[in-house]
Amino acid sequence: MSDSRSSQRAVIVGAGMAGVQTAVQLRERGWPGAIKLIGDESHPPYDRPPLSKAVLLGKAEGSSFDIDFGALDVELELGRGVTGLRTSERLVETGSGEVPYDQLVIATGAAPRTLPGSEDVERVHLLRTLDDAARLRPVLAARGTVLVVGAGWIGAEFATAAREAGCAVTVVEAAGQPLPGALPAEVASHMRDWYAQSGAELRTGVAVRTVDPGGVQLADGTRLSADAVLVGIGSRPATGWLTGSAVELDERGAVRADEWLRTTAPHVYAVGDCASFPSARYGERLLVHHWDNALQGPRVVAENITAERFADSAAERSVYDPVPYFWSEQFGRFVQYAGHHAAEDEIVYRGDPAEAAWSVCWLRDGSLTALLAVGRPRDLAQGRKIMERGLKVDGKVLADAEAALKKAVK
Repeated sequence: MSDSRSSQRAVIVGAGMAGVQTAVQLRERGWPGAIKLIGDESHPPYDRPPLSKAVLLGKAEGSSFDIDFGALDVELELGRGVTGLRTSERLVETGSGEVPYDQLVIATGAAPRTLPGSEDVERVHLLRTLDDAARLRPVLAARGTVLVVGAGWIGAEFATAAREAGCAVTVVEAAGQPLPGALPAEVASHMRDWYAQSGAELRTGVAVRTVDPGGVQLADGTRLSADAVLVGIGSRPATGWLTGSAVELDERGAVRADEWLRTTAPHVYAVGDCASFPSARYGERLLVHHWDNALQGPRVVAENITAERFADSAAERSVYDPVPYFWSEQFGRFVQYAGHHAAEDEIVYRGDPAEAAWSVCWLRDGSLTALLAVGRPRDLAQGRKIMERGLKVDGKVLADAEAALKKAVK
């Protein structure tokens, strides 16, 4: 391969936020060579958050990125699925041939989990792609009976949209509270009433046994009929195509990236929902399936690929160790979360969860590790800055909802 920087080829697999932003950031940082962006969908690259909101409700036809790829000299190859990777030859395998690379970025995101046996059942839906949203729009327009399996973030957002459209909505969750895995039961329990207040029914503590075109049967024998079923039970890294390659995966199936977002294979990086990375800030390896991670990670990847002395000095590399951030709109509330909490962290409330606006803080050894803000965006903004700077806080001041959160800094 040529040693000339201008003739080097950067190939990005995945045309979602992480892949698109990697291409943009490479050009902004002066990458002189070719950039090829490969996506498995035929649609022009688009943003996903509007799918469960404006696009789903018919308030917008799409959410394509406002980016001129031609002006950036980025070659798009859409509708092209990847099938394998041969790192020794620097070749990406696709259904329509091989793609050579000098630098490769894996940004294939995550795929929604499905219920066993439901994949080909009529009226059972997922919500991950633009095509998924298009199939669901007439479901909401019909104002029928909708059953949602899973009370996580996507389940809550879809239930919100379905109620806004006038559908009868039932949400079934195997765990005892909504948002299992994302929030402790103590915190999530305060969100139960949101469903009833919106006119949706929430059933917790019971799993779905089987799914059919007319609805579902629960593990307790209850039969629930519905005109449509939306499965929102989480996602998994879309990394199956890497099986047998030199790119190591972790126990969750995510690409095991290092602090510079390099993989275990030379000249291969990974970013976004498909990659886990070690966090010195939180003392563990993180796998973050959120939009902000797909936006921020590409900056580090691009900086490290284009670093002038990347191969010679670790000091030239940019480390990725963010304060994770996520937001959601559900049942008339703006919910934001920043940081990463652990089970042993102390929980401090700011305000009454029975009210419209409140926050929850997680503390460890006098440091703020995470913050959940419901209708209190100022708390989120100030708390995020405190976490990014690693500042110590006073828990008693923090608990005073009338005081600005930044006043708790010692």
